[in-house]
Amino acid sequence: MPRVAPRQAPLSPSARLQLMWLASPALPVGGFSYSEALEAAVDSGRISKEQEAAAWLQDQLHLSLARADLAVVARAVPAWQRGDLARLTELNDWVVQTRETSELRLQAEQMGRSLVEWLRNQPGGSASSSDEARLQQLQQCAALGPAPTWPVAFALAVAHCLPLPDPRGGGEDTLREALLSFAFGWAENMVQAAIKAVPLGQSAGQRILQALINEIPPAIDHAMTLPDTQRQAFTPMLAILSSQHETQYSRLFRS
Repeated sequence: MPRVAPRQAPLSPSARLQLMWLASPALPVGGFSYSEALEAAVDSGRISKEQEAAAWLQDQLHLSLARADLAVVARAVPAWQRGDLARLTELNDWVVQTRETSELRLQAEQMGRSLVEWLRNQPGGSASSSDEARLQQLQQCAALGPAPTWPVAFALAVAHCLPLPDPRGGGEDTLREALLSFAFGWAENMVQAAIKAVPLGQSAGQRILQALINEIPPAIDHAMTLPDTQRQAFTPMLAILSSQHETQYSRLFRS
């Protein structure tokens, strides 16, 4: 008979709240200050109304986030849980090397460093490690060169609040909840950027967020099954607009 992987115990209320905390725009990592070239798309006339902003962000979710950062988080969380520093260095290097402009690289590195610093100031241990092991991992993350990137640092924060995986297998449900946290945090920040840059009203922003929420689960399913050989960061127009944003005359955002 085929073996059936055991289902991991559901997340505790505390762990689920920790994931909600990591998704919060109030997390002091500076995510609100970046538009990821959305502001440049508005400035160039590509986005001027709600429907265009919604379509832009949904495309970015599937073509960029799902195939790159979400896929990295999906691999980095178990790597932190098993202490595989070589794998984490490889993933961090990939993120740095595939950021196509200086602004996008600055965002990944600055948010990663800020999250590590925030984690250092959090009291207590975690469900998956002792205080000593937690401190060692924070030091390892901080030492990643040239900086710990946002997806890899986020994966460390997740690993500190998720239970250790069952050695017999399973654990996909808890990993999926972690990816939901990452994706929703991105979606909220981007919708707020659209509200300010287009500009749009709050109701329009909520409709865009609802559309993204509908698209996030399939994006996560795709990211979780994506092998390393198919992970990619190929969004030429996003890179072009990000480069243009670097010299844009008037800017609200850092990217």
